[in-house]
Amino acid sequence: MREFGYERALDVSGAVALLAEDPGARPLGGGTNLVDLMKTGVERPTLLVDVQELPLGDIAFTPDGGLRVGATVTNSDLAAHAEVRRHYPALAQAVLAGASGQLRNMATVGGNLLQRTRCGYFGDISKPCNKRTPGSGCPARAGEHHNHAILGASEHCVATHPSDMAVALAAFDAVISYETSDGPGESAVADFYLPVGETPHLETALPPGALITGVTVPPAAVAARSRYRKVRERASFAFAIGSVAAALDVQDGVVREVRLALGAVASRPWRARTAERALTGGPADAEAFAAAADAELAAAEPLADNGYKVTLMRNLVTAVLTELAEEAAR
Repeated sequence: MREFGYERALDVSGAVALLAEDPGARPLGGGTNLVDLMKTGVERPTLLVDVQELPLGDIAFTPDGGLRVGATVTNSDLAAHAEVRRHYPALAQAVLAGASGQLRNMATVGGNLLQRTRCGYFGDISKPCNKRTPGSGCPARAGEHHNHAILGASEHCVATHPSDMAVALAAFDAVISYETSDGPGESAVADFYLPVGETPHLETALPPGALITGVTVPPAAVAARSRYRKVRERASFAFAIGSVAAALDVQDGVVREVRLALGAVASRPWRARTAERALTGGPADAEAFAAAADAELAAAEPLADNGYKVTLMRNLVTAVLTELAEEAAR
């Protein structure tokens, strides 16, 4: 058992001060990921700053029709919120798909956004891992990698990002707010998760000592016609082997607007902008959807045992968009 300190923060400024003072400090929300990593020795914080009592537990709609979610909102409360389910159904579906009921009751929005990869080599401190120990190597490339990245990976890391919620937030252009000792800041989800490149240990753009305070989702009429679909290896709680967050606006058989983000295919939520551009202004049919998916997946670089993901994601994108188009036509 490694000794560590524990402090319960009662206000945001106090929490930020504690995090800034100690480079080894970590914020503690529900602890559903952090505590597991502490048990395995992957995370070794010197101080846990309990943020559950901070006044960041509200879900509210902004004056312009967007959505604001506080960092300490539990996943269960977010998924059950009636207006979230009505205006951003893909977000509610993603949160429901992300974990069992027991975990959703504890897990927080801020913690979900900062959860670490579930790559087996990352979680085993007896194995090398560039994400955990920079420069030590990536054994997944030649080892067990059937659920690893096919897009945006590098020779240094092929791990995937585990969050379902973040995929839906990426599709809706969400913005993450945070507080630092120098004041507030924010980052679009698209910029928050860093490309893996040569520095897989640098996962987010969150400044050192910063605390996530919430997420804002801009208003988007198309979001009300959205869906999240997750494929996993068992029907009960499991991490995705592929997922899609999609929203579609169709008029007279033509795509007016589309949002598309992919999960479990890269080190970060993958916004499928190539596919979106291919679809906008074109026919809303299965053939066009499949062609757009092919255009997005043309950049895929699968390893020996995860090439199935290319076909899986093509079929998943096509199926979800087709369902949304059929609903729009009714």
